[in-house]
Amino acid sequence: MNDQKAVWPVNYSCHFSEFREGEQFTQIHSLGLVLSGEMELDDGSTKTVFKEGELYSARKNRLLKFAKYPPKNGEIKTVTLYFDDAVLQDFSREYEYSAEKKENISTFIKPDSQPLLSFMRSLLPYEELLSTSTSTELIRLKQKEALILMLAYDPDLKDVLFDFSEPYKIDIKLFMDKNFHFNAKIERFAYLTGRSLSTFKRDFQKSFGIPPRQWLQLRRLKEAHILLSQQDKPVSDIYLELGFENLSHFSFAFKKQFGYSPSTVQAQKLKK
Repeated sequence: MNDQKAVWPVNYSCHFSEFREGEQFTQIHSLGLVLSGEMELDDGSTKTVFKEGELYSARKNRLLKFAKYPPKNGEIKTVTLYFDDAVLQDFSREYEYSAEKKENISTFIKPDSQPLLSFMRSLLPYEELLSTSTSTELIRLKQKEALILMLAYDPDLKDVLFDFSEPYKIDIKLFMDKNFHFNAKIERFAYLTGRSLSTFKRDFQKSFGIPPRQWLQLRRLKEAHILLSQQDKPVSDIYLELGFENLSHFSFAFKKQFGYSPSTVQAQKLKK
């Protein structure tokens, strides 16, 4: 059911302004380092800020929001190494690793490991080389080296990295009520609840009485109305928090649903 798309194994990221675009779903495991600026990760239960010089590792098949904040007059820089199932399966066979139990750890962790930190910094001189299609063999070696260091830091990570099982069927109503604010495709929600897309749509209709896309927009708009009337956050923050892809779409949908703009709600709140 998981339509896993190819992701280049090494990513060198650089932004001069706040950045939080993209679907909020981690389809493969990753290990990264914040080189400058700060990055915030939020899985709906835990929110953590990673500062310059700190490592982060996110697990696959989870919903996850991220925001990258550049330093004053600077840029946010990160380097991230990804591990797809093929790489992890090869490694598990070669080193005879296997998951022994389901680990219900957070979607992400902050490894405190000097060897891992030194390793991630060692990737910087290879930026140009590792960004080309001719570097496959070198990338595989770097991925293997990273996995060895990760398991040396925490042997229990084997239960996360080498768990190749599919998500099992869970209560669709509880899951959606908790995770409606993530910007994820319907196919992702279906996969994470242990269902095919067609079964998800059928079960969703039984639980909520309307199709998932319609329910998601309505649920997000209702939550937006509550936040706008109760908090002092700007509209530009609220629409991102609730999974809308852009401000214009949010404003149009909000006015169509309630008959007035988001700014009208805030103006009314100030008058009280």
